[in-house]
Amino acid sequence: MIIPLPHTTTGEINRQIIDSRKEGGAFALGRVMTLVIDATGANADYAIDTANVASREHPCRIIVMAPQDGDENRLDAEIRVGGDAGASEVIVLRPSGEQVNHADTLVTPLLLPDAPIVAWWPAGVPANASETGIGKMAQRRITDTKGEDNPGDTLCTLSANYRHGDTDLAWTRVTRWRALLAAALEQVADRAVSKARIHGDTNSASILLLGAWLQRNLDCEIELTYDDKVAGIQHIVLETPSGEIGIFRPDGHNATLTQPGQPEHVIALPARNLGDCLAEELRRLDADLVYGEVLASYKEYR
Repeated sequence: MIIPLPHTTTGEINRQIIDSRKEGGAFALGRVMTLVIDATGANADYAIDTANVASREHPCRIIVMAPQDGDENRLDAEIRVGGDAGASEVIVLRPSGEQVNHADTLVTPLLLPDAPIVAWWPAGVPANASETGIGKMAQRRITDTKGEDNPGDTLCTLSANYRHGDTDLAWTRVTRWRALLAAALEQVADRAVSKARIHGDTNSASILLLGAWLQRNLDCEIELTYDDKVAGIQHIVLETPSGEIGIFRPDGHNATLTQPGQPEHVIALPARNLGDCLAEELRRLDADLVYGEVLASYKEYR
């Protein structure tokens, strides 16, 4: 159910939420957090659909800031519940005029009491997320450098302004790659990696972060190569005295793992969708210290 609220106020939105609970039951019970989405420059409906998928694992209140064009100082909104809100309740705020500059003032009255706050920017990485109006109130701040024209420069900016609680979905996308590489390296006699070769899509922030992680942990030479015609990481090879460890994923779905002295293994390694990545980040409300350390060393690695 979608309840439109044209030319409204945050007080009226709260009253409508209470009325909806009375009519439809206590659908807000068990909400574990508030997810605030700054959908400026993004497809708000796509962001909502993604958050709804993640909310099935993490029931939450979702507040979406989706500014609209116009000079009139007004706030339009809608409330989504039931089938239109996954396992959440969704509040979409569409400010215009001067209201656009006061996102924190609009969001604050709608936050769940005594619940953690997570902020997500599905498009447009802020230079300093922790200093934005929404970022200041959040325990966790999720950005995504995937769509940036120059992800290398964006990562440098994120590094310079990093605060505990920051993370980026480009890092989340390589979680399984990191786990597989660590497990494979444990099985070779001599783990001194001299060189790591990574190949994948052009302008991939995930490749840059994975390279920084490998360089920081293995103190090895990093070789990055790219192909405009592929999507995602295609293969990673670690050169060791015992032989090469390789993970090859040419089709974006299944990968072949090669290790010295062992037969090849085919493993499922599908490209992760946005909903899966967001759900993973919502599982933890503490700081991702490994991401912070890798990001801090990124400039030096670069």
